[in-house]
Amino acid sequence: MRRIGIDVGGTNTDAVLIEDESVVAGVKTPTTDDVTGGILNSLQELIEGLEDGPGHVDAAMIGTTHFTNAVVQRRDLTPVAAVRIGLPASASLPPFIDWPDDLAEIVRGRVFMIEGGHEYDGRPLVEFDADAMRDAARQIAGSGITSVGIASIFSPLTAECEEAAAEILREECPGVDITLSNDLGRIGLLERENATLLNACIIDLARKTTHAFTDALRQSGINAPLYMTQNDGTVMRAEFAEEFPIYSFASGPTNSMRGAAFLTGLDDATVVDIGGTTTDVGVLQAGFPREANNVVEIGGVRTLFRMPDLLSIGLGGGSLVGSDGSSVGPQSVGHRITSEALVFGGESLTATDIAVAAGLVDLGDSGPAASQDPELIKAARGRIAAMIDEAVDRMKVDATPVPLIAVGGGAFLVPDDLPGVSEVIQVEHRGVANAVGAAIAQVSGEVDQVFNDIGRAASIEAATEMAKQRTIQAGADPETLTVVEVEDLPLSYVPGDALRVRVRVVGDTAPT
Repeated sequence: MRRIGIDVGGTNTDAVLIEDESVVAGVKTPTTDDVTGGILNSLQELIEGLEDGPGHVDAAMIGTTHFTNAVVQRRDLTPVAAVRIGLPASASLPPFIDWPDDLAEIVRGRVFMIEGGHEYDGRPLVEFDADAMRDAARQIAGSGITSVGIASIFSPLTAECEEAAAEILREECPGVDITLSNDLGRIGLLERENATLLNACIIDLARKTTHAFTDALRQSGINAPLYMTQNDGTVMRAEFAEEFPIYSFASGPTNSMRGAAFLTGLDDATVVDIGGTTTDVGVLQAGFPREANNVVEIGGVRTLFRMPDLLSIGLGGGSLVGSDGSSVGPQSVGHRITSEALVFGGESLTATDIAVAAGLVDLGDSGPAASQDPELIKAARGRIAAMIDEAVDRMKVDATPVPLIAVGGGAFLVPDDLPGVSEVIQVEHRGVANAVGAAIAQVSGEVDQVFNDIGRAASIEAATEMAKQRTIQAGADPETLTVVEVEDLPLSYVPGDALRVRVRVVGDTAPT
């Protein structure tokens, strides 16, 4: 099987061609302002490096920071109608209540509070007010809003109110984009609703982005189905990604971690991914990134849905170094490193220049970097080592020495010895590990839901079947499905023998 993996980062766009279990070729090109241009450039350079061209490609996997950046930078976002089903409860904390003012001003379209929802034990709070929902739908149709997020109290337990509201919306607002909170989040109304509204505001951007990516592949002569990477180290078909773009948040570091596991054969390790601007530190468990189990903020918005447990620090190959070497970053020249770093004829002293001066890597013209004060170089190297050591230490759960895999374009900055690390591993193709992780990813589906009064075995069986169906919808071959994670948690003090079950299923991409 031949696959192309692409990862669009803030500094570089990387591309690799993988055949079966081997990396055939890999390239790294600067990311362009329009993103698509960088993909075209990387694909062109990748193809030019192959004597017979790419040949038949079974699938193309792309990971991008495009959607996360849109939220962080407050751009390309669509106004959203928020529908909260829960009155008479929850009226004091309406949708968008805890959003940053500047982001809420862009995204908040209309807000509707509807009677309905359920108790924790599955009993209705009050009867769902279908008439009020229909009136809201007609107002949404008249407002011109094209995306709606619906959240109902305890919808992970039963989604009937959200589904009823969605059906009314489809009748009154044909063609409107609808995001249901039970498809995304977990128990916790505000955080689940926030994730729903964030997803809703970038659906239009996701649709345009995936279409642009598809066009880029075609212009490069690659006729293969497009998959987008998710933040759990797996992929989903492009059309599925258009519905749930929020699952692509933080997929870049996740790709690097999966690539690190593939390139080294290690399933359990710490991964340090150093790019041009930042360093991401994560932990591999059974070959996949350790998942965060607490609230995650995205662009200042509190959410609670599937996200990798990562620590990001302002250290990268383009990080600016202070005049005495005692400070490195967080400011960075980013993708301008090829024109602003000393080794490339620029005037900025960067972490890459320090590495060249120390003989850690051979890049550009080493003369200007080597002429720096030896004490400055020593101090900067010490500061870089201390930053990495502290970040790794913060991500460990105990004092046991663990292997560390260094990946990313700035992997040469990781010292050979670190306290609490059994060995530092540098592998071939580490600079494009993120694209490797995208190329080798499987398809996944996950369910996190509360079940009542059916028993543990039946609850797990029901959740597993739901997860399998979601995996197939995301583009997996039904014959290759594997259950990789099952977690069940009895809910104390709740009537009805309530059980929260989380199941994750993975499978290979479906044949074309």
